[in-house]
Amino acid sequence: MRERSRLWNFIRRRVADQTDADDILQDVFYEFTQAYRLPDPIEQASAWLFRVARNRIIDRFRKKKEVALDDLAPCDEDDDCRLDLLLPSPDAGPEAAYARAMLLEELQLALDELPANQREVFIAHELDGVSFKEMAAQTGVSINTLLARKRYAVLYLRQRLQTLYDE
Repeated sequence: MRERSRLWNFIRRRVADQTDADDILQDVFYEFTQAYRLPDPIEQASAWLFRVARNRIIDRFRKKKEVALDDLAPCDEDDDCRLDLLLPSPDAGPEAAYARAMLLEELQLALDELPANQREVFIAHELDGVSFKEMAAQTGVSINTLLARKRYAVLYLRQRLQTLYDE
């Protein structure tokens, strides 16, 4: 097929691992042979192939991210466990950089929906690494109140971003 090398290059630019790229290319061609047997013909085969490839790349990334955060970075009170350290590294290739940008954009939208006091506590603790003890000293708000605000923020964000995880 004449589109094979263009399709391979398209996939390879987006998938760092060559084995994964080979698997995706194979999946695309398998799906093409299955669709070719359907009664309705594929009118623009090239566009169809690239759309399927893009979808397979997204599917592969989604399968890889279905790991509980606790499994990725188990935390206790003494560990440095922050949200920004759990996001895909921007240096891990175009697929990870895209995923990081998408996650950060959705997180920012969800954070903007929080009440200001919950948002401030969440950002200070998760993104800036400020301890609750330090926040209490700076603001004069009790640690228990700060913990409750963060808890409400986490519950809201978990619910709000669940669809992103499910996809």
